Amino acid sequence: MESAERVFERMVREHQDRMYALGYALTGNRHDAEEVAQDTFLRAYRALITYPPDRIRDLKQRAWLHQIAVNVVRNRHRGVRPRLVELNGSEPDHSSGPEEDAMRRAEIDELATRVAGLPPRYRDAVVLRHVQELTYEEAADALGQPVGTVKANVHRGLKMLRGENGLAHD
Repeated sequence: MESAERVFERMVREHQDRMYALGYALTGNRHDAEEVAQDTFLRAYRALITYPPDRIRDLKQRAWLHQIAVNVVRNRHRGVRPRLVELNGSEPDHSSGPEEDAMRRAEIDELATRVAGLPPRYRDAVVLRHVQELTYEEAADALGQPVGTVKANVHRGLKMLRGENGLAHD
């Protein structure tokens, strides 16, 4: 059986980039993203060393780490609206001209601002599902919610991003 320390070392190597990206997507700030990733792994380590070996073996690491990271962000930014969120694929396409790059960047910035402006339950679900590309089941585990709730929150969040009316304000 692998020790908690070895499991943790492997976990950091395998998931550090993803935790930074999640922190950045949820906070819109590189410095905050680094702190979120560090805090996530610190909390994970503190938990792992208290777990019995069978719990460590059965742990769904990806969803578990996402859950910790989402909670870290929630705790750090209670009542604070997130800043601009950079979405995957936001690098300019160098095969197009400068005008196309500027237009594309403006569209991405507008979408990122709209994602950051979503109520947290919709923003978290949309980011985990469509930016971090977790399955609905993994996102549900990460958020501590039923799969149906996550599906509904992703659907509502996407609807809000499209500007479709008929939703109550949160």
